[in-house]
Amino acid sequence: MNTVTPPKMAYENEDFLVSPEARTIRILSEYLEPLARFDRSKVNSTILFLGSARIEDQDDGSPLNLYYRDAEDLAFRLAQWAIPLTPKGKNFVICTGAGPGIMEAANRGAVRAGAKTMGMNISLPHEQQPNRFISPELAFAFHYFFMRKFWLVSRARAVIAFPGGFGTLDELFEILTLVQTGKISREDVVILLYGETYWRKILNFEELIKAGTISPEDAKLFSYMSEPASAVAFLKKKLLKFCRTVGPAKIV
Repeated sequence: MNTVTPPKMAYENEDFLVSPEARTIRILSEYLEPLARFDRSKVNSTILFLGSARIEDQDDGSPLNLYYRDAEDLAFRLAQWAIPLTPKGKNFVICTGAGPGIMEAANRGAVRAGAKTMGMNISLPHEQQPNRFISPELAFAFHYFFMRKFWLVSRARAVIAFPGGFGTLDELFEILTLVQTGKISREDVVILLYGETYWRKILNFEELIKAGTISPEDAKLFSYMSEPASAVAFLKKKLLKFCRTVGPAKIV
């Protein structure tokens, strides 16, 4: 008697799951799986660090390398401050895009403070390897940039943009656009551009105002900071109000 091999269940069929027809399932998975882990780890809120993957912890004469040390110091101070905060759960978890450079520095600083720290990696043709300082239970991997961006922003109560290139600018301007258009309330997130000298050279917001393409009020969506101590003091004042709430900022 011939035995018949039973067909695979649809959710076990890898050929189908990686096919164009199953794209919706993959997108939904990149929403639901992180959501389950956020809730399981009781992550109430995050502080998102943006910045270049090319800035290294080296004394090679690069004027940007000092930002690696500043990012580590700032993340250390913020994580140390956040650990004992209530309510129950993790508040202001240091979150990055998981890569090297400024991202590594921020995760490293949080670990030095004894805190859990989060990294959200993205699959690229030339693979970006997650840095070694990310807490395993808070290490995420994404295929879709837009799902990664959603989770980078979803529970962020502060966004700190260190010097960076295309990726940093892309993420920064998407967040600024969400706040400017009211998709995220400007009361729900604090945006810092860290390294005022760098950012004023790269982004001329004054010219945008003169041209009429943004309003003067739009330039108040963010603040400049250039020292870890002053950035920490500023953020503490802005963020303490969020300790009375649990869960993500409302994204319309």
